[in-house]
Amino acid sequence: MAWNEPGNNGKNNDPWKQGGRDQGPPDLDEVFRNFGKKFGGIFGGGKSSNNNGSGGAFAALILIVIVAAIVWALSGFYTVKESERGIVLRFGQYHSEVDPGIHWNPTFIDQIIPVDITSVRSLRTDGFMLTQDQNLVRVTFEVQYRVFNPRQYKFSVVDADSSLHEATDAALRYVIGHSIMDDVLTRGREVVRQNTREELESVIEPYKLGLALVDVNFRDARPPEEVRDAFDDAIKAQEDQERFIKEAEAYALEIEPRARGQVNRIMQEADAYKQQIVLKAQGEVARFEKLLPEYVAAPKVTRDRMYIETMEYVYSNTSKVMVDVKNGNNIMYLPLDKMINSSSSATRDSNSSGGMPLVPPRSSSDNQAAQDRKEPLRSSSTRSSGRG
Repeated sequence: MAWNEPGNNGKNNDPWKQGGRDQGPPDLDEVFRNFGKKFGGIFGGGKSSNNNGSGGAFAALILIVIVAAIVWALSGFYTVKESERGIVLRFGQYHSEVDPGIHWNPTFIDQIIPVDITSVRSLRTDGFMLTQDQNLVRVTFEVQYRVFNPRQYKFSVVDADSSLHEATDAALRYVIGHSIMDDVLTRGREVVRQNTREELESVIEPYKLGLALVDVNFRDARPPEEVRDAFDDAIKAQEDQERFIKEAEAYALEIEPRARGQVNRIMQEADAYKQQIVLKAQGEVARFEKLLPEYVAAPKVTRDRMYIETMEYVYSNTSKVMVDVKNGNNIMYLPLDKMINSSSSATRDSNSSGGMPLVPPRSSSDNQAAQDRKEPLRSSSTRSSGRG
């Protein structure tokens, strides 16, 4: 039998009614009324049954306030990135700074302004500027910087980036105005860059912008378009001049060590020659000093020996032999150089042919000529031995 069928001895088998109580789903209106009664009792508003409606509205209001308080507390959590620093403003006034991480602040009381302090920012300025020699040039300059003091960056001036841009333009115009055009366009660009950086740092220092310069770059400098061709020719001529000067310096650096080496070599050779001549002279003196006593003791023998040694030295450097024929006015000449050359060529021919050299048969006239040549040689040798 179903629990809701009649005839069950007048009893209702409703499962929500247990223990004589109705256990059905709770009514929201009743919940709010009970909640209102409890809070009404606390605040003195639960004594009259006529105030049940107002008590429920008050309870709803309290619930809304609690939920709003929870939402307000949860909305106070925030995160500061690793590259940032947070500036805390309490009722619009600077209060403190917070480091990277998760933090909590009371919403509608504190305000957090994140500031990136690690990224490198850049700004560029350009325009026509007047040089010291009354020439007009168009200059492009770039500045790289970063924030190192968030409080000064946000509150020292209205807009720190715009202030830095104006200071850069002023510093660049000041430096260009005190430089000549040739320096700005060609060889003096590095000087202009350094001077502009120093001038810019001196300009922004009193304003406490909270910015630090990382680098400054001189991007471009060119004359007006109307005279650009003429200036290009002038710049090219200056570049050629500098190139020629550098080539000449390189050539000088190459030649100078070589010349110094030659000088040192010649000086060393001169010193060696000097020592050689001195030692040779000293040897001649010593030899003469040793020869002098012998010459004093036997002048003729010593003189003949000196003559023979001299002739031996002279004739040792030649291949020609002169033979003095006894009792005759003719001097026999022996062409030993030609004989040596012919014998050497014959030896080469025999080596190349692989056999013995072919010697023609000697005639009777040749034998007589050979006999005549031998006779004077024997006579001259006999005379030399008799002289000795």
